[in-house]
Amino acid sequence: MKTWAAVVLLGMSVVLGACGGKEAAGADKKEIVVGFGVGTYEEQFRQGILPILEKEGYKVEIKTFSQNMQVNPAMKEGSIDASVFQSTAYMEGINEELDADMAVLNFVPSAPQGLYSEKHKSLDEVKDGSVIALPNDPVNQERAVRILEDLGWVKVKADAGTTDFNLNSVEPDKYDLKLEVLDSAQILVSLADVDFGVVNGNYIANAKRQITEALKIENTPEQHRVTVTVNQTDLNTNWAQALKAAYESKAFEDYIHDQAKYDGFILPEAWESN
Repeated sequence: MKTWAAVVLLGMSVVLGACGGKEAAGADKKEIVVGFGVGTYEEQFRQGILPILEKEGYKVEIKTFSQNMQVNPAMKEGSIDASVFQSTAYMEGINEELDADMAVLNFVPSAPQGLYSEKHKSLDEVKDGSVIALPNDPVNQERAVRILEDLGWVKVKADAGTTDFNLNSVEPDKYDLKLEVLDSAQILVSLADVDFGVVNGNYIANAKRQITEALKIENTPEQHRVTVTVNQTDLNTNWAQALKAAYESKAFEDYIHDQAKYDGFILPEAWESN
């Protein structure tokens, strides 16, 4: 009987030891996959972050998705370890929608939204019937409409949400505008077909244009700044902390400051201690 108990305990210790070793291996792994949507954040990573991680012995696979909506399902199914494309507000909405458990690791240099036009040189040229292109996802659409609200072009109902925002919450103010909803990545290339469009700044930078070309730039609240996102269970892993440290490093800060395309980006507060 004592012999049998010893065998059982030994077996349990072997199983537990194997599980513990697996968990440790996950925390200490040196191969990671990072996902991106379309835009400039992949270039920031490839040029400014990847060299830092490689010097520390990490092997990184970069996955770029053609549509932002594809990134978070990939995170949930485990095909990527981290993503760099979304805001806190967007992430929280997707967590609820997908029953996911993603968390913010850190903030990255973020591009504000702006109101752009190829047909007009001034905001004074707006009139009743002007066509305004807006992003189709609720979070970015709410941000875009707030720009129009700040200009006095529209009114937004007090009970309008963020992650569940829709255009039913928008009413005319000074002007009766036609609001046209497009995929965020398509607005910049569609500016010739509309009067004005609200474009996420990362698409502007990626097109080798300047954010300062905007006729109006948003004052981006923290909940709309772009983040590095990981699953909650990975927040304190060695690889996640190495990723966070790279984004907060002086070397990456210097890289961003040396690139004119990032003029106008909102910079991480963590850099204040560099």
